[in-house]
This record gives sequence, structure tokens and C-alpha cells, in this order.
Amino acid sequence: MHIEPGVVHGAKMALAYATAAGGLAFTAKLAVDEIKARGIAPLISRSFIATFAVFVFFELLPHFAVGISEVHFILGTTILLLLGTAPAAIGLASGLLIQGAFFAPSDLPMYFVNVTTLLVPLFVIAEMAKRIIAPGTAYVDLKYMQALKLSATYQGGVVAWVAFWAIYGQGFGAENLNAVLTFGAAYMLVVIIEPLADLAVLAGAKAGRAFLQNNHFTTPRLHSAA
Repeated sequence: MHIEPGVVHGAKMALAYATAAGGLAFTAKLAVDEIKARGIAPLISRSFIATFAVFVFFELLPHFAVGISEVHFILGTTILLLLGTAPAAIGLASGLLIQGAFFAPSDLPMYFVNVTTLLVPLFVIAEMAKRIIAPGTAYVDLKYMQALKLSATYQGGVVAWVAFWAIYGQGFGAENLNAVLTFGAAYMLVVIIEPLADLAVLAGAKAGRAFLQNNHFTTPRLHSAA
């Protein structure tokens, strides 16, 4: 999902600054709400875990350039279900920044483009989860179809944003559109794999309930009904 440097440039970057500012501002609001509800220590702990996880996903898991961007196993739904929306958003923004600052400096000019691409779909699935997951259901009890809906929505959102930035920055030329379509098709492989990863991680969390429940390291909704 890394938009390459130069795809969006010049005055067009103003939109990326605006969308990223909105996403980061909403992340800050979520963080404040989390602190009011549960205190600052759980937020710090889970945000650190999320940041480390995102960095590992970006740098260590397989990733490859396809079309207009790169295909990554972001596992955004996994992070959200384990850690909560605010830590997941902080982790995505921070992990992306650390990766760019220390390992891929050429990506830094596109940070605001890429952070928008990651955060907005996350906020969408956080709201979606409220509708497709019954209030009496802990996340460890999710079914495959629920995980699939969340994952497909998140990855579809990432693809949609990548397509938007590519067309916004480079227009509707045949070569550009072909690169967008190639990227989108490749990213659908992630939609197949991520729900299985979600369920595997949730199964592990369910088995480790005694250790993970009632601590600072996972969201309370992981094991407890809302």
C-alpha cells in the first residue's frame, strides 16, 4: 500500500496533508476517549505493541511491488481486534513513520498519503464492527464470515485509497489504470489470508484467556462482551 514517491506531488499534496491531519486528529480523539475510560497506562502499552507489530508486518513479512504500489500483509483487523481502535491507529501511524524514517527514507515524502490510506479504512471497520458483532459477543468468539467482512472492508478500503491517489496524482492514462488494476487484483490475495490470520490469533487469545484477560496488553472486548 506504499504509494511511490512522485505519484502525488506539488500542489496536489495539499489534499494528502488535509486528509492525514483529519485522520491523525481523529486518532488523538480516540486516544483521549480511551484515557478517560481506562487510563493512560493501557493505551501506552497497547500502542507500543501495535507499533512494534506494524513495523514487523511492514519490514519482516513478505511484501512485493505490484503495479502502482506494494502489497503488504498489514493485518489491520487483527490489530484492531486484539488491541482496540485507538492503539491500532497509533500503531499504524507510528509504525509507518518509523519504517520510513529509519529504513525507507524515500517513502517519507508520501507519509501523509500512506497514513491516510491506512487510517481511514481502520475507522470504517471499527464502526462496522459495532454493527456486525453483537454486543454480547467477545472478539475471541467471532465467526469466519464476520472476520472476512471486516478484513475485506479494510483491504478494500486500502485498495480504494491507493486507486484514488494514483488517479488523482497521475490521471486516467491507460498505463496508470493498468497499474492500479494489477495492484488491486494482487491485494485480493490478502483478503483470503487475513481472516484466517485473524481467527488463528483470536483462537490463541482464547486459549490464553487466563493470561491475557484483565491486563493492559489487550482490549477488554477481546474476552468480555461489551
